[in-house]
Amino acid sequence: MAFWDSIRDSLGGWRGSSAQFDSGSAATNSIELTKRHPTVSLGKQGADTGSLRVNLSWRMRTSDIGGRQKHDGNFLSRPLKFFQPETVQAHTQGVVNVDLDLGCLYELKDGSKGVVQPLGGFFGDMNGPPYVKLSGDDRFGAPSGETIFINLDHREEIKRLLVFVYIYDQTPAFDRTHAIVTLYPSNGPRIEIALDERAPQARSCAVFTIENGKEGLTVRREVKFVYGFQAELDRLYGWGLQWGRGYKTKA
Repeated sequence: MAFWDSIRDSLGGWRGSSAQFDSGSAATNSIELTKRHPTVSLGKQGADTGSLRVNLSWRMRTSDIGGRQKHDGNFLSRPLKFFQPETVQAHTQGVVNVDLDLGCLYELKDGSKGVVQPLGGFFGDMNGPPYVKLSGDDRFGAPSGETIFINLDHREEIKRLLVFVYIYDQTPAFDRTHAIVTLYPSNGPRIEIALDERAPQARSCAVFTIENGKEGLTVRREVKFVYGFQAELDRLYGWGLQWGRGYKTKA
């Protein structure tokens, strides 16, 4: 077998073994919200009932690795290293740990407002107001990430929701992470929103909103980074809550 045929076969085998981890926009069972296509109607998708699962997952990246270009110089001496996943290569370089947290501002039709988040232990309620529940607080960037559940069987009581991500009490490092928020409706394709814009000094990011309008529930991509925390997101979207310093309970 020729050398390049061997390389090609190795690449094909690697792609096959890692396909189960591929959650890119090319997947046929997903919808990616982008700047050009920022909205999707849950009602039109027949996905406005049952439990909507919202997952935040991320992995760290080294500072400006530059994709594959950094390895071009020694490609001939170690050709197979060219095809190693970047996550494997990153283990041998400096990595900054970061604790990303998932939260949700809510406003119900009866006028009640509040937040679901790890800070302060506001984990919400699935079967009662606000019909939003945070499953837990992942502080280690595990593959499962963090998850919020939204009970869409009570959609008529929900006016609007804002799902956001923030960095708790650490150096801002959104530019050092590959983060993605994925919505899993009870029916239809999943919805993906990548936090792919560089914002080195930002501490919080408004990821998406869900609004209950004339056409039912609509998801809108936001991906707006701010340099403060929840209070700044509140002002940006006009929630009108009062904020104080919050703390996490010790694990």
